[in-house]
Amino acid sequence: MEHGEKHTKRYGVVVIMGIKSKIIKELSKKPRRIRELKAKLGNDKKVTRAVAEMEKRGKIVCRKGVYALHSRKVEGAVECTLVKLSGRFGFARPTDPASGDIFIPGKYLMGAMPGDIVFVILDEHPRVAGSLEGRVVSIVKENNRFTGTVDNIGGRLMLVPDACPQSPILIKKSADGGAQCGDKAAVEILERGDSHDAHRAGVSMLFGSAQNPKSCAKSLLYGAGLERSFPTKVKAEAKKYEGKTLEESEISGRRDYRDMCVFTIDSAQTKDIDDAVSIEKTEIGYRLGVHIADVSHYVRPGTELDAEAFRRGTSVYYADDVIPMLPRQLSNGICSLNEDEDRLAFSCIMELNDAGHVVDYAFAKTVIRSRLKGVYSEINSIFDGTADNAVQQRYAGVKESLALMRKLYHKLTKLRAARGAMEIESGEAALVLDENGRCVDVMCRERGEAECMIEEFMLLANTSAAALARQLKLPFVYRVHEAPDPERMETLRRTLTALRVDYRFAGELPTSMELAKLLRDTKGTPIERAVHTNVLRSMAKAKYEPEPKGHFGLALADYAHFTSPIRRYADLAVHRILSDICMGQEDAAIRSKYEKYAQQAARQASEREVIAMKTERDIEDCYIADYMSRFIGQEMEGVVSSVTQFGVYVELPNMVEGLVRAQDLCENALVLTEDAALSDPQTGRAWRIGDTMRVCVAGVNVAQGNVDFVPAQNASSEETQQ
Repeated sequence: MEHGEKHTKRYGVVVIMGIKSKIIKELSKKPRRIRELKAKLGNDKKVTRAVAEMEKRGKIVCRKGVYALHSRKVEGAVECTLVKLSGRFGFARPTDPASGDIFIPGKYLMGAMPGDIVFVILDEHPRVAGSLEGRVVSIVKENNRFTGTVDNIGGRLMLVPDACPQSPILIKKSADGGAQCGDKAAVEILERGDSHDAHRAGVSMLFGSAQNPKSCAKSLLYGAGLERSFPTKVKAEAKKYEGKTLEESEISGRRDYRDMCVFTIDSAQTKDIDDAVSIEKTEIGYRLGVHIADVSHYVRPGTELDAEAFRRGTSVYYADDVIPMLPRQLSNGICSLNEDEDRLAFSCIMELNDAGHVVDYAFAKTVIRSRLKGVYSEINSIFDGTADNAVQQRYAGVKESLALMRKLYHKLTKLRAARGAMEIESGEAALVLDENGRCVDVMCRERGEAECMIEEFMLLANTSAAALARQLKLPFVYRVHEAPDPERMETLRRTLTALRVDYRFAGELPTSMELAKLLRDTKGTPIERAVHTNVLRSMAKAKYEPEPKGHFGLALADYAHFTSPIRRYADLAVHRILSDICMGQEDAAIRSKYEKYAQQAARQASEREVIAMKTERDIEDCYIADYMSRFIGQEMEGVVSSVTQFGVYVELPNMVEGLVRAQDLCENALVLTEDAALSDPQTGRAWRIGDTMRVCVAGVNVAQGNVDFVPAQNASSEETQQ
């Protein structure tokens, strides 16, 4: 990573690999006898002692004098990844996550860290009936790289990890790399103990002050393995496309749509333009064209570009920056559907009747030339009648197309509501950064009519792609959103009861139609945010799968991602398969070629999406905490957005959320009631989701992205930034 290399050089930081890590590295290559390990690593006594300790802990096994990593399944145990670590417990997620996460008490963790692959034995009598509880019996694969904040705890220099801040790691004096309190840093665990306080680490990289959100962003990106710089071989392949223009041989055999009124609509800042649209009025209704950058023409199987795109899985957008999936020569260059430039596209042409139903569709390889780069805000001003003369003149050439698109969009919204698609107003915070990258404002991100219109058009193309693949019964990468599980629905029911919402679900699980009605009925009311947010929390996580299971939230039987191959590998995989279908390849050949690939692409895309989304959210929280630091001591009014045993979260009108701790709410011990309220049994006073609360900003922690509130009447003038 570019910034990592710079910081390493600046601070002269080195990683000192512990003897156990070296043994694991050697045994990961192949099993070895003790004499082979000593010959490789030297220092006979240390190797002998380390091997004995590792064998005792179940890290390695010895058979007939040959040592190997303990990779065999322990009888009766479940292979898991440790996904969460608190100060006194952890949660392990099985490789087959159908059964849910497993609670692990702290004394049974064996020092396992987040990201470790472990074997867990389930407890036959968990302390909470119906839950999963267990103990770690073996750590198969260690995750030894962590980022966090350097702090002085009890006179010792320690790293407070971003992944598990309640389990600090001691930094060895001989390997502190010049780190000081308040630095954001990356460490490698050099020595593993049987408990978390026995681990010892060395600093491998320094990023700057933990009070600087830019430093925090660099640390979080590094910790997630998200690198801006591309490998040398990938750069070499990408360089071939520097300043490239289309050749006649590339255009030959494609449908030529360069004379068609095709244009793009994006935000003003967008540089990697995936999609363009076109529309015509027909005798039966409309001919809608969704034209997508033909990335698969340039990123071919077996290339370094493809391997790196697969590894990254997605572009990562944060603050005012991006970690792209593809090098800029492609993402911002030859693949981007830039204004007045010939570009290769993969087009979905859909025939719709006058009511807006798709009656036919076709996919084709094309060449297009975008008439202009439309901007959401400008088109919204045209739609609402506030556009000035300059904007009207700029869009004069596509005026008729925009009018047709808007008319079709309104029909599509009616169909969307009729089938029961959910319109969740979850609310997103939009950061406003100055020229120095400092957050100067946080506001609620709003979507105008133009944004919703393009989203609806993209949805039609995505649905058509999935319908074609399912009809042909060919390997594919579908976007799947399954119905919520009963446990989450029960939590939602309790929340709705606490909000005094009159809801009625016919069955044990609500249909998407019933939830859509609930969302419509509460829109514009004081409890809108609370209901919509909690409905969103009750939903299953959308993911990619090789089998069509439909999309619950959109109320669609067929759905895939076809429209963003510049920034999502799943879309690139879909393009690759659809390309062979369009070329008329035999079904048997397509199945043989893509069956395993579709499974791998779906799994990788899902995993990378989760990492990207979490990192984006964590970085945003750091910027928001920094922004809120200037308001410490000031009073604001918000709404209780969620309730926990340790306090309530209050959300401000600009979407900033902060915690009011239970001890600041009341001197008495509070209890979390069955109707999702935090209650004082002695006085009967309770705090519920949807309650209005006036709070004072008590403090922030930029490194952890936390904002702390106290009730306004409890505010003290002595409160300071943490």
